[in-house]
Amino acid sequence: TPAIKEAMGASDRLILEAADLQDEQKTLGLFEKMGRSPGLPPLEKRVPDGEKAALSKAMADGGTNSQLLSGYESWAAAMLLSAASQQGLGVSQSDGVEPVLIETYKKAKKPIGGLETVERQFAAFDTLPESAQSALLVQTVHEAKGMKALYDRILTAWSKGDMEAIAKEDKVGEQPDPMVEEAILVARNRDWVKAIEPMKGRPFIAVGAGHLTGRENLIELLKAQGYTITRVQ
Repeated sequence: TPAIKEAMGASDRLILEAADLQDEQKTLGLFEKMGRSPGLPPLEKRVPDGEKAALSKAMADGGTNSQLLSGYESWAAAMLLSAASQQGLGVSQSDGVEPVLIETYKKAKKPIGGLETVERQFAAFDTLPESAQSALLVQTVHEAKGMKALYDRILTAWSKGDMEAIAKEDKVGEQPDPMVEEAILVARNRDWVKAIEPMKGRPFIAVGAGHLTGRENLIELLKAQGYTITRVQ
């Protein structure tokens, strides 16, 4: 939109959650290194008995299976299962926000940086205790049941910039495990504020909408540090 293009044009660089996400080979290598462990139990044994059937269905619907996923730690298996569940949504990864922004800034010959590394991003999940990883896996299974409807609701809200509707999804749907929420959202938000504070010039900072709502979101934390936040769209 004109407002966003103007903000991008006036900026001197792009700051993503993690700059090295551009390097797919490095990202996949880190995921395999951090997400796999020897001697893991089958995935079905990592969820409560009442969730086993739903897990099996989610895997089958996503075109994957326990044999493929059981070599991964529960957090990594949850990510892969979520990706598999999204296969039928008809969305294109290359048209996602980050690839489009990266391409735009590369063409403009403006530098691209990050608030953290991919390794730090994965570590937020990798350091979770197994109980929290199991909760994340169960949450992913539940979301897989209504993935199309959930995606449509969030996409509609995101397209309108309706942060209240995005925040409501957390309250209406599966409540995130407090330990998972702390590790993958809140703690990272705090770290990002520390990364943003020393920045000079006019960076265009792009992060996932989930970081802009909820407890200790990035906007609230920046305001607490004395920043003035003005919504442009």
